[in-house]
Amino acid sequence: MTRRGDDDVATQATTSELLGRPPAPAALALADGTIYRGRAFGATTVSSGEVVFNTSLTGYQEIATDPSYAGQIVTMTYTQIGNVGVNAADDESRKPFLSGFVVKELYEAPSNYRAEGTFSAKLAAAGVPGLSGIDTRALVRRIRDGGAQVGVLSTDPALQDRDELVERARKAPSLDGVDWVARVTCDAAYAFGEGAWKGVEGQLPRPPRPGRRLKIVAYDFGVKRNILRLLVEQGFDVTVVPATTPAAETLALEPDGIFLSNGPGDPAAVEGVRPIVRELVTKKPVFGICLGHQILGLALGGTTRKLKFGHHGGNQPGKDLATGKVAICAENHGYAVEAESLTAAGEPVEITHVNLNDQTVEGLAHAKRPLFSVQYHPEASPGPHDAAYFFSRFREMVERTANGESVTGAQICASRGASE
Repeated sequence: MTRRGDDDVATQATTSELLGRPPAPAALALADGTIYRGRAFGATTVSSGEVVFNTSLTGYQEIATDPSYAGQIVTMTYTQIGNVGVNAADDESRKPFLSGFVVKELYEAPSNYRAEGTFSAKLAAAGVPGLSGIDTRALVRRIRDGGAQVGVLSTDPALQDRDELVERARKAPSLDGVDWVARVTCDAAYAFGEGAWKGVEGQLPRPPRPGRRLKIVAYDFGVKRNILRLLVEQGFDVTVVPATTPAAETLALEPDGIFLSNGPGDPAAVEGVRPIVRELVTKKPVFGICLGHQILGLALGGTTRKLKFGHHGGNQPGKDLATGKVAICAENHGYAVEAESLTAAGEPVEITHVNLNDQTVEGLAHAKRPLFSVQYHPEASPGPHDAAYFFSRFREMVERTANGESVTGAQICASRGASE
């Protein structure tokens, strides 16, 4: 059951065909004129976005519901997607914000005791189109060689014409210069008290939460729920606020620390946030993850640049320069902080972590203030747990500051590294 045209990639039989249902057509057109044809799943619609690839082997639901992918069409390099279905507990946000999802092979009949529905139905409910049955290796090679580019994904049977789709892709906006955070942040402040998933019977018990309760405010640039859960596990009372909440309102809550979350898109395009962070870093301990790391770098006078095809997946090597240890990390970003720009800005900022694949900045710490940040996602949802220690580092920095100690982010990163 294959078909091939001049601009088509060969397709394979799907569950729908095996059940006797004819597959609906779908196509992904890139701005460079390449087109990939396969089968539709998810919503019946037409959507544009920057096409990226993710190398994770598991966690497609967490990836699809990560707000950091807003404005992007995600291609999974792992071949079989949908086989364990979806469930409400694994959602990382209130809905999928991404522009499309591309897979090699879609499983439409999941088999897992936690499954509550199919991946296709979840995307359909969120208005997100999906494309299956293409040679994802060919698409990934094109992105790696030529860099991330804009594409248009159509699951509308009435819009499958190559020329029209390519023309739409060439006219569609890229991520650069667009404030995607404004589209994913929460509408109002709220308290978050949910802890980590209890797991399964027989697993090793988790360490107890610290006895002393401390208050933090988490700025929602597109925060993932498991990040908030792990902050709760560190004994924090967490209040989540919208991205542009004025510093005065945040400080009026009398927090012991500030957290800057992950999020989507171009950090330089996020409007109104840098002056807020510049004020907060002079008053409270601050920890940033991913986009929060980049925004912290910008607030300290640095600059960011776009990567060729970004880091997306659960197998990125992050080196701690204090210890020489390398952690396998989950990452999802298309921009990076420029190391030289921080030096030029005159702030005493130390680079604490780098990516071994391309030497991009993966961690920062301030030598005079209680500030540090990390580019990758230490909450492991999905991904490895190697970097989970960042949450305990934040707890130590906030608690020591609350005790009246004069502690810096650089001291925390250097002193804790040897014992982790």
